[in-house]
Amino acid sequence: MTGVDTRGKPSATAEPSRLGNVLARAAAVTAGLTLAGALFGLVRDQAIAQIYGASVDSDAFLISWTVPEMAATLLIEDAMALLLVPAFSHALARRAAAAGEPDGGALRGDPVRALVRHTFPKLFAVLAAATGLLLVFAPQFVAALAPGFADPALAVECTRLTALTVLTFGIAGYFSAALRAHGCFVPPAGVYVAYNAGIIATTIALHGLWGVRAAAAGVAFGGALMVLVQLPFFAREVTVRPRRPHPVPRPRAGARTGRFRGVRALGTTGAELRDRPPAAHGGRTAPGRNGARPEPESPHRTEPGALGTSPAGAVGALLAPIVLFAVSRQSQVLVERFLASSLPSGAISHLNYAQKVAQMPMVLSLMFCTVTFPAVAKAMAEGDRERARRRVENDLALAGLTVLLGTALIIGYAPQIVEVLFQRGAFGPQDTQTTATVMRVYAAGLLGHTLVGALGRPFFSAGRPTWYPAAAMAAGLVVTVAAGTAAVGPWGVYGIAAANAAGISTTALLLLRGLGSRVVPIRVRAITPALGRLALAAGCAAAAGRLAAGTIGPALPSLAVGCLLVPAVFTVTGLAVRAPEVVHLLALIRQRIARHVR
Repeated sequence: MTGVDTRGKPSATAEPSRLGNVLARAAAVTAGLTLAGALFGLVRDQAIAQIYGASVDSDAFLISWTVPEMAATLLIEDAMALLLVPAFSHALARRAAAAGEPDGGALRGDPVRALVRHTFPKLFAVLAAATGLLLVFAPQFVAALAPGFADPALAVECTRLTALTVLTFGIAGYFSAALRAHGCFVPPAGVYVAYNAGIIATTIALHGLWGVRAAAAGVAFGGALMVLVQLPFFAREVTVRPRRPHPVPRPRAGARTGRFRGVRALGTTGAELRDRPPAAHGGRTAPGRNGARPEPESPHRTEPGALGTSPAGAVGALLAPIVLFAVSRQSQVLVERFLASSLPSGAISHLNYAQKVAQMPMVLSLMFCTVTFPAVAKAMAEGDRERARRRVENDLALAGLTVLLGTALIIGYAPQIVEVLFQRGAFGPQDTQTTATVMRVYAAGLLGHTLVGALGRPFFSAGRPTWYPAAAMAAGLVVTVAAGTAAVGPWGVYGIAAANAAGISTTALLLLRGLGSRVVPIRVRAITPALGRLALAAGCAAAAGRLAAGTIGPALPSLAVGCLLVPAVFTVTGLAVRAPEVVHLLALIRQRIARHVR
């Protein structure tokens, strides 16, 4: 397995098209591995559902599952990436600038290695301490998370096994952020394949001996695999000092240069950096490329690349809002399990299975935002807000189209999806019906979840503290808690799912409104109608699927028809309401087909 190597020496005139090809290639690879990881996750959930069903055992495991879920959000998907991708991108730009100097920057040392040397040992110590604390205080953790649970001792044993993911996920997230900044996307995208494979293998091999503890042990083993699959690539890309590149001639006066090079941290050559105005590589005196003057230097500003050597207070000021945002986002799940712990056995399992399947469209829709986040961070670092705006708006359009199409399929065919995936062994028809209904309720918040994931990244790409996303997430969490507390009594798990959708949608609206006025000047008045047209197309497709689903008896053939019917109705409706995203997608498909035919 090799990373998607985005390095090269293209001509200046080919840069814009080459960047698009690089991002498309990286996105395709990431999408493939993300889909593979999601499929392995489904197989994992199928194995757990078949062996343990929706029971006290599965609920105990899912309470312990809260630890890796929270750790993944903090240490792999959100906080770690939002902090370290800009940090490594900045360090790589400084490495490239030093490589173009007469001594190759040897006197000052390699900025990337310095960043690793100053940050990784401290991170490892913090993660090890957090893991130890969770091992010791697992009983108190379970009591706080699920006070009404019937078998807390079993949940404590499982939690002590899954607590090891705090350490392994933190290391895996550090490696992933560094590799993505270097333009190496395959190993980070493949970590969930390794993780879920480890859980599946351990659960199947040991469930007869250890019961549900085997699944928790599989989580610990899968976390170790996430580190191991990235370690060789991290050692090659980060810890080995690169050879000095061949000298690059200075461009002629007035010659046009590319916007930026590749995506190895969107790697820029030393000569290119040397010939830019100071604002392009850390200064704040020259105007940005779009003519807008970058923001003045703030005495409280913390450059991401200087993360390892900044005072602890400055690093804390940068890290605190990111961590609070990520924790508040994951706390939606904590609220659900807290409220569901007092419901009959299986309630937590029904919520979990429904959420895992319903969020698959969201996971796929955000994979392109993951690939383009370094591009947004670099544009913001250079003061080019116009380029950042275009990138963010394109990401929102693509993510919205993907998640709304998936939402339509879920609403139309939820019972068939759950029956095909889970209804076997200890998971019976009543479990299928309950999980399917919860899925449909969850689907109302899928667009909100996607927008929060896509909009959160640009807020933190500028490398300076901003509390607005955390405040917006906290406001949504308040809505979730209030609505869930009021709804759990009369409506049970359905009320909990509805509260989740209401809370995350509140956060999405606040982030959408706040991004344009605070960080990236996106055109909210243009984005909102575009998403509205896509939502209308999704509503028509969902209605058509719901009507057609009952006409075919067996679940698998019915779902197969739905996989054709729903996209077709979505496309036709999108064209009828003139949704530009649908038009552009069809044009791209026709272009690709024509190219292959020729």
